[in-house]
Amino acid sequence: MKLFGKLPGSPRLFNGISWGVTALLVTILLGFTFWKITPQQVSAAPEPTPTEEGAPASLPAATGLDAGAQAIVRHIALKTVIDQTTNYKVKQYTIQRGDSIFGIAAVYKLKPETVFWANFDLFQGSPDNLHIGQVLNIPPLDGIYYTWEEGDTISSVAKKFDVEPDILLNWPGNNIDLTNPQIPVGAFVMIPGAVKNDQPLFIQTVSRASSPAAAACGGGFPSRGYFSWPTDNHYLSGYNFGEAGHRGIDFAANEGASIRAADSGVVTMASFGDWNYGYGNVVQIDHGNGFVTLYAHLSQVFVSVCDPINAGAPIGASGNTGNSFGAHLHFEIRLGGAPVNPWDYLLAP
Repeated sequence: MKLFGKLPGSPRLFNGISWGVTALLVTILLGFTFWKITPQQVSAAPEPTPTEEGAPASLPAATGLDAGAQAIVRHIALKTVIDQTTNYKVKQYTIQRGDSIFGIAAVYKLKPETVFWANFDLFQGSPDNLHIGQVLNIPPLDGIYYTWEEGDTISSVAKKFDVEPDILLNWPGNNIDLTNPQIPVGAFVMIPGAVKNDQPLFIQTVSRASSPAAAACGGGFPSRGYFSWPTDNHYLSGYNFGEAGHRGIDFAANEGASIRAADSGVVTMASFGDWNYGYGNVVQIDHGNGFVTLYAHLSQVFVSVCDPINAGAPIGASGNTGNSFGAHLHFEIRLGGAPVNPWDYLLAP
């Protein structure tokens, strides 16, 4: 039994509906695809809301696209490399048994003069004045560790040590405010490369004798590397170095005053004579490093040739022998046989 009768024109109607549905689906799919690939409009961020003074301001929240999608990730690459080994501060070192100014300077890669002048008051004029437990100032580099005095200015101190003012101003360890370069009295500043006009020259010591006479004696005590004063008086009584061809300096010394070895070494001359080439009674010491010291016009000689001698040991007594007018000490320092100015080598008293 037929439920429905034959509908007139039904195949044609069915085909029309099928094509309509297909067209509708295609349109929907095309619309959805176009919507996905078209950038969405991002609404403008609202103006930040004014906050109360002192309150932290917050940024507006991200809108439209996902906030994570908007972020740009960038790795930071530092171009400036800071040398962490550079030292701008003065260090402290505590004296231990067996220390010397030369050994301490070598450890810190400094000149012994730098260590000596940075601690002049502690040394009391002589590098021999080292005692266990003393604390030394160790500058970061060679130069002068200077105490600022009343009336000092950047220009006057730079001129005093024959350096450019910028050297003092720009040394980072001095922490000078370039907009107001005021340094308080008593403050310490580092002057890189500077030297004192009266700074003694410390001598590189060697273990061999520097002359045939010293070699024949078998050598003596090793040099300390610097010269101390051979007399108690530290002023002239006669000619200075270079005056009228004078090859030494004449120290004031009363008749019979003690004359001491300026450095350690070996005695290579202990000669007596009223004239003796003008030197009178004379002692010569070879210090084993190219330096020789000579002590003339003595009234007495306490040593003999080939005696090993320690610095500061008595070698004779002041007198008026040889080409001399009044008791004094004629003192010479020779380097490689040539006289040099003793003032350049003697430690400050």
